[in-house]
Amino acid sequence: MTDPTPPDRPINNIQTELTALREHCDFLERAQEVAHVGSWVAELDGSERLAWSLETHIIFGVPPAEFSGTTAAFFERVHSADVDIVRAASAAARAGEGPLDIEHRIVRPDDAVRWVHSRADLVRDASGRVVRMIGTIQDTTERRLLEDQLRQSQKMEAIGRLAGGIAHDLNNALTAIAGYCELALGEFDDPKQMHADVEEIRRAAERAGSVTRQLLAFSRKEILEPRLFDLNETITALGRLLARLLGVDIQVRTRLAPAVPAILGDPGQVEQAIINLAVNARDAMPRGGQLGLSTSIEDIDESTARANAPMAPGRYVVLRVSDTGQGMSPETQAHIFEPFFTTKDTGKGTGLGLSMVYGTLKQIGGFIFVDSQLGRGTTFRLYFRPSGPPLGGALHDRPAHAREAGGETLLVVEDEASVRNLVASTLRGEGYQLLLAVSTEEAIRIADAHAGDIHLLLTDAVLPGRSGLELASVITSKRPMIRVIVMSGYSEDTLGGLDPHMALLRKPFAPRELRRRIREALAHVGENSR
Repeated sequence: MTDPTPPDRPINNIQTELTALREHCDFLERAQEVAHVGSWVAELDGSERLAWSLETHIIFGVPPAEFSGTTAAFFERVHSADVDIVRAASAAARAGEGPLDIEHRIVRPDDAVRWVHSRADLVRDASGRVVRMIGTIQDTTERRLLEDQLRQSQKMEAIGRLAGGIAHDLNNALTAIAGYCELALGEFDDPKQMHADVEEIRRAAERAGSVTRQLLAFSRKEILEPRLFDLNETITALGRLLARLLGVDIQVRTRLAPAVPAILGDPGQVEQAIINLAVNARDAMPRGGQLGLSTSIEDIDESTARANAPMAPGRYVVLRVSDTGQGMSPETQAHIFEPFFTTKDTGKGTGLGLSMVYGTLKQIGGFIFVDSQLGRGTTFRLYFRPSGPPLGGALHDRPAHAREAGGETLLVVEDEASVRNLVASTLRGEGYQLLLAVSTEEAIRIADAHAGDIHLLLTDAVLPGRSGLELASVITSKRPMIRVIVMSGYSEDTLGGLDPHMALLRKPFAPRELRRRIREALAHVGENSR
């Protein structure tokens, strides 16, 4: 008679297998925790049962004890705007139209909205019948944030290049307008009304020139006058102006940290950035309120820097500009730094103010962020790097040398006819001998054919074909003693830097500035020849 009791060995084997299975499950949970990827299994037998791994519970912020384990409970956590999309994708996958692969939003119990990426496929039994769907889920919120920041940066860069191009063309026109006005003013002896009219044209050209400087600031191609300055002193000096600008119903309060390191930048542009933020704050407080200006020193760690890419870790001087106004929705915050975006009524805003602030901060290596909620005000955070070494002075930063024109020969290269004619009219009246060209190739031919000395090359930075800097390189290689003045609305950094024998003449410029700069450059020729 056989013993009905199973032998001990199979029982031990089963226990060993169960132990190994539990270890593998623990390993899988640990691997999901390391990768921040959860898993899930949905039964397709009509029961609508749904099982989540521990990492999936963490992603959704729902403890296992609070999850009912059903498909309905999952859809309660899907963002209301995405429910139909997720249902349609799930139905298509169940119908065999391909694996589930979808990105959508979820809402955690604390009302935080997160983006997740779900991927899944069907599981069939031995007969080929679909019995369940098994998948993975990953929180992609941070990745999407970085992608959005990259797209925004690329969009702003593209618009910046457009703004820079527009400013370049405007500068040529304004140089001619302002220049000819100055020449005309010198011809008037007595007619007061005509003199006043031309003077008004000149002022209009100067106002238009300020617009091109704003466009170049946005495109980060403005010619700056950087120096070390104290942000606290700048804010203190603006106090009286802001009080008049904002009106009596808005209180301006400052809280300035002591011993704030100096920052390197253009104080005028930083002042304008603060004024733009203050004006926006005023518009957000039509019934009055408070504007706060505070400074501090903050150390940004690696994780904070990653969340605010491309910010680098390190120490920053921080300016906070806060108001008690109506605040902004997340949708508005996503667009506020875009040029021409405005929430103001038609005719009450250009939409350039905040984009100019953005451009100013980017141009000096800083950053700007916004924190706002509807009905709870807005705070802009401006981050500046502490002081670095002052920028070295270029040729045109040296003291002016008194020198009168003495028949020197100048090679003038400018493709814009109005500017070229203005330069020619100005310099011929000073007694200079001029060689005129409209392109790099023509200028090289003229220089090669000229037997005498050419004392100075005056060239536009942007020319058809090769640039003005490339032209200067060719000419100076053949005539080492020649001086070079480059005409441009762009900065030296944007142009790639200038050699020591070169100077930069900013467009738009007036004839008197052109005369002065040429005399300075030719004075250096005289020094080098002694």
